[in-house]
Amino acid sequence: MSTHIVIRLKELAKELGFCCVGICPAIEPPHYGAFLNWLKAGFHGEMTYLAERSWAYQDPGSILPDVQSVIMLGFPYRNLPDPDSKPGFGTISRYALGEDYHRVIRQRLKQLGRLLIAECPGASVRGVVDTAPLLERDFGYLGGLGWIGKNTSLLHPDHGSYLFLAALLTTATLECDPPFAEDLCGSCSACLRACPTGAFVAPRVLDARRCLSYLTIELRGFIPEELRAEVGDWFFGCDICQAVCPRNQKPLSNGPVSHAPPGERAVNLIMLFSWSEEDFHKAFGPTPLWRAKRRGLLRNAAIVLGNQRCRSAWDVLAQRLEDSEPIVREACAWALLKIDPRRAIPLIRSQLSKETEAAVAMHLSRYLDKASAFV
Repeated sequence: MSTHIVIRLKELAKELGFCCVGICPAIEPPHYGAFLNWLKAGFHGEMTYLAERSWAYQDPGSILPDVQSVIMLGFPYRNLPDPDSKPGFGTISRYALGEDYHRVIRQRLKQLGRLLIAECPGASVRGVVDTAPLLERDFGYLGGLGWIGKNTSLLHPDHGSYLFLAALLTTATLECDPPFAEDLCGSCSACLRACPTGAFVAPRVLDARRCLSYLTIELRGFIPEELRAEVGDWFFGCDICQAVCPRNQKPLSNGPVSHAPPGERAVNLIMLFSWSEEDFHKAFGPTPLWRAKRRGLLRNAAIVLGNQRCRSAWDVLAQRLEDSEPIVREACAWALLKIDPRRAIPLIRSQLSKETEAAVAMHLSRYLDKASAFV
């Protein structure tokens, strides 16, 4: 395919806000075997959709039949500092600021796809942003965007890992870039040492079941009690393994996804307990936070408030002991016992006497047994 077309595609990609772009052949990803082993080990937890369509990750043709080339793109998000820890407030991951990135990036992929079709009549294209069965980091490496770091993120030598990865698949055969040549992590293991839950079982191997991002976003049930203290102030997601990476120490300029000031990474958690389902949808529906839905967000909020021993949250937590969602009732009970065990015990006993969900009742009974031994 003409070099001119590739140059024009890359120019337009930069004009659309993508900070890096590379092209690779649509082949079996080099770490497909490792991906299957990861699934076999159960490290994907409740993300069953990964295992259910594991076969599809072997061939990009499962996304676009007769695909020949994959255009990989990196879209930056802002490297804002963590907000100061403040009782009653929780921290959200950097990527989740502003409008849902899927919507923002797909609009740009459509523009890039229109150019490709105009230059290559008869070609088909499909743009994807982390929802299709594609091992994006592998294809990012194959397209020369960077290397896969020890924290499993794709690392660009200049832009680090604060990037959304997107792909434009096409049946056109395009001139490809060479794979990224080096592993620039070297002997650095800052990310592995910094993970508060020990989620990395080895360099580049993440047990998602222990990852704070998984626990606060993907997990639909109860957050394991032994990991709750490590949640700290993280209300949605976690940036720790990226924040300590030497490649991520340079602040990024304002990107088109979010212009939010640093303070907006801190969410008033107490306020959330008075919101209706409609309020949650209105505030978070257009953002990445909606993936956790109301029940997940209130569960997370209760865990953070419990970690903070936030006494000003007592009333709202007590009210939500009768919430319609089991995971919210359980998390609020746990938080109340963390804040003031003596005061919480009669409330939890009362709730236990009328609790209809067996799993919640089991947790409440165990919490009461532990609390009673120390008061």
